[in-house]
Amino acid sequence: MATPAATGTDVGNVAPDFALQDTNNQTWRLSDHRGKVIALVFYPKDETPVCTKQMCSMRDNWQDYEATGAEVAAVSVGSVEAHKKFAEHHNLPQTLLADEKSEVTKLLNVRSMLGGSQRSVIVIDKDGIIRYRKSVLPVFRPTDDEVLAAIRAAQQS
Repeated sequence: MATPAATGTDVGNVAPDFALQDTNNQTWRLSDHRGKVIALVFYPKDETPVCTKQMCSMRDNWQDYEATGAEVAAVSVGSVEAHKKFAEHHNLPQTLLADEKSEVTKLLNVRSMLGGSQRSVIVIDKDGIIRYRKSVLPVFRPTDDEVLAAIRAAQQS
């Protein structure tokens, strides 16, 4: 009999549960999406050049994300209202989650030394186990191909 994975933030651990508000001020809870692969894409701030480019790139490749069947959510420390304006301004289809108090950023160990979150991707498999995590320097961003490959790999686990 296999030993259950420990809860934690490292690859191979069960991701700790959390709840955040989306742009419609609805509660989005990680555990509600169990049974699906989940990609959490952390970005530092709405309406900044690299973050806008990253979120718009996801938008432009949204059909590829949807084709995976994964739940994809972008997380930042902005407010619900700021995320709503950002999503409307750039016609973003992905779920934006507001981590206003940086609680999830701290919980998942992606807090930036500058405040807010690192630019990071965490992919969680259908059983809640973290299968991929990567943080990059703020001036860079993970490519859509990289995120999509991590989603597909988690679907195979």
